[in-house]
Amino acid sequence: MTTHSNALTRRQFNSLLGLSAAGLACAPLANAAEKTLKLRYIVGSSMYGYTKLAEILPEVRKTGATAIDIWPKRHGDQREQLDELGEEKFVELLKQNDVTLGCITQYPLGPFGLQDEMRLASRLGCPTMVTGGSGPKDLKGSELKAAVGAFVEKMKPHLAVAEETGVTIAIENHANNLIDSPDSLKWLIELRPSKHLAVALAPYHLPQDEKLLADLIRTLGNGIAMFYAWEHGMGCMTKLPKEQELMQMPGRGPLDFAPLMAALKSIDYQGWTEIFMHPVPRGIPILETTTEVTAEINRARDYLAKLL
Repeated sequence: MTTHSNALTRRQFNSLLGLSAAGLACAPLANAAEKTLKLRYIVGSSMYGYTKLAEILPEVRKTGATAIDIWPKRHGDQREQLDELGEEKFVELLKQNDVTLGCITQYPLGPFGLQDEMRLASRLGCPTMVTGGSGPKDLKGSELKAAVGAFVEKMKPHLAVAEETGVTIAIENHANNLIDSPDSLKWLIELRPSKHLAVALAPYHLPQDEKLLADLIRTLGNGIAMFYAWEHGMGCMTKLPKEQELMQMPGRGPLDFAPLMAALKSIDYQGWTEIFMHPVPRGIPILETTTEVTAEINRARDYLAKLL
């Protein structure tokens, strides 16, 4: 006589099969939820004022960064130092310190003057260039969209060189500029003809509204090539006591970076993150010594790490 006490009915078998399939389907979701974002840090040379590259480059790795963003006068003079050193000696300095050139910031040249600079960047293995926009200010609605469209059209010959050299031109939402509002940034990414045109997102120059900033990050998505971890605090246009000036740094001012970090995580942000502020006057280090500057960048990085 055969017993069926240990046998599975067809219904039981199908039920178990369904549960197994559901478990497998849920696994990627669980893994996605657990995924952590590892920010790609880059150091802005202007944080150290006019300090020599030979002194700045050994600090880069100490801040958890792998790359440097070199600035020209008046904020720094490391771009001019590159010319003084020559490309060969500059590259040797990078190699000695296990650092790459991640970005050249070039406001003086503007968005239509970067062609030779992009070719230099290509020779040095630099993938990013930051500059400002160009065009009428204080526009809204359809007029703003049309002006951003005209700017994008004028950028096309320069984007051809960007594609040829492998450089991404990131436009910062600098104040008093065509590209200075959330809408202008959205239009820039929507209308861009190439992924070699992107955004350098500076929360400092936008309303200090965490929800607005987080929503903007999600909307711009992979259109962001540079994220400045930089808040408005008490501003950077007039001389203030150092403690007040430093309120531009993450974790010192009133802006809560938690929603911004969550938004970057939600888009799996792969661009650069630059912990940043401007000193007054420009061209000086944010703190008196190189060691103090590095320590302050690390304090801000620890703050951001806790949010992630």
